[in-house]
Amino acid sequence: MGCFPCFDSREEEKLNPGNEKDDSKEPQITVMNSNIARLSSGADRLKLRNNAVGPRREQPGPRDGTDVHIASQTFTFRELAAATKNFRPESLLGEGGFGRVYKGRLESTGQVVAVKQLDRDGLQGNREFLVEVLMLSLLHHLNLVNLIGYCADGDQRLLVYEFMPLGSLEDHLLDLPPDKEPLDWNTRMKIAAGAAKGLEYLHDKASPPVIYRDFKSSNILLGEGFQPKLSDFGLAKLGPTGDKSHVSTRVMGTYGYCAPEYAMTGQLTVKSDVYSFGVVFLELITGRKAIDSTQPHGEQNLVTWARPMFNDRRKFPKLADPRLQGRYPMRGLYQALAVASMCIQEQAATRPLIGDVVTALSYLASQAYDPNMTSKHRGGGVDGRIGKNEEGGGSGRKWDLEGSEKDDSPKETARMLNRDLERERAVAEAKMWGENWRDKRRQSDGANT
Repeated sequence: MGCFPCFDSREEEKLNPGNEKDDSKEPQITVMNSNIARLSSGADRLKLRNNAVGPRREQPGPRDGTDVHIASQTFTFRELAAATKNFRPESLLGEGGFGRVYKGRLESTGQVVAVKQLDRDGLQGNREFLVEVLMLSLLHHLNLVNLIGYCADGDQRLLVYEFMPLGSLEDHLLDLPPDKEPLDWNTRMKIAAGAAKGLEYLHDKASPPVIYRDFKSSNILLGEGFQPKLSDFGLAKLGPTGDKSHVSTRVMGTYGYCAPEYAMTGQLTVKSDVYSFGVVFLELITGRKAIDSTQPHGEQNLVTWARPMFNDRRKFPKLADPRLQGRYPMRGLYQALAVASMCIQEQAATRPLIGDVVTALSYLASQAYDPNMTSKHRGGGVDGRIGKNEEGGGSGRKWDLEGSEKDDSPKETARMLNRDLERERAVAEAKMWGENWRDKRRQSDGANT
């Protein structure tokens, strides 16, 4: 079981090679150029140890984008070779297009870590290495993997993360061996809710917002109790600021997870991540891969296969992972499919904000399913609902998961959200008109006086 099986060259590819743009025109992390020199090699740090005991940790500086110091610890290649027993095969956790990941133990502290050794001829170059160091040095959240340090010793590039003992979501969800127990419904909802909270932090709490750009099941790592954490930030981008609606960039990511508008135009927004989240959530519900060439023709693309069934309630049980063997709340399944269907809408504007997704999934995760309950009480019964007045983050949209079975249909819920979006636009336009009117009134009154 690999802790970082996400570095697979067969999955990582440019989805639109003919649509490349000059990277010099992209919004860059403002500290990138100034911090290249600050990525100390680790060998330099050894010179400082004559006057200091123990590992040196650089102090974080201001985060206004003008003078940000790397807060992660620096290691020498020799230290990481010792931690992994000289990168012996027995320590190997995963391997792919970006390099190999090993389990190790730091001699200085005894901490168990995951060491990602980048392939010098692989897909992740100096730019992606630097982006990942910067992002994970500045961003800290319960649902983001913790970067302990890095090594830039000569031409060696290594990243040191906290060790995630349960590997990735992909290890527990897709291509399971017959003797491995599948994830139960409650755990799946817990993982989905936690991963959504990680995205919410990137979109709504980070300033400027960060677009993850590579949300997939192999990049969701699992700690004790199946606590999910997002990993691998090499493709992350700073989101649009001011009056900009999107970021234009080369199309990078994993086939099957990328939002259609991003794949076609290279225009990246936070809603692109929401689409990718919807694909992973569908994987959690169905137990199917985003792209699976072993499936019959017409069923190889998960989204293409699932979409037609969203409009027929009688087919909803066909969307549930057969390995669950019916051990899931039918009402919970309806509501989970409603969230997934809204996240994978073709039009980015009709997808919910991730804060609204967190609200819905936090509710679903809180409704513990007991397979021993009678069918009468499955799905929550009296308590299985979100009240009409319960509000979440994001846009403040109200999710009404109470009501008739018709309202549980993904199609009905999507229609409700589209109606809410139109209402929100109308309210915003009215507010803008009112503010402009008041400004003109004040100017007029000032001129008269």
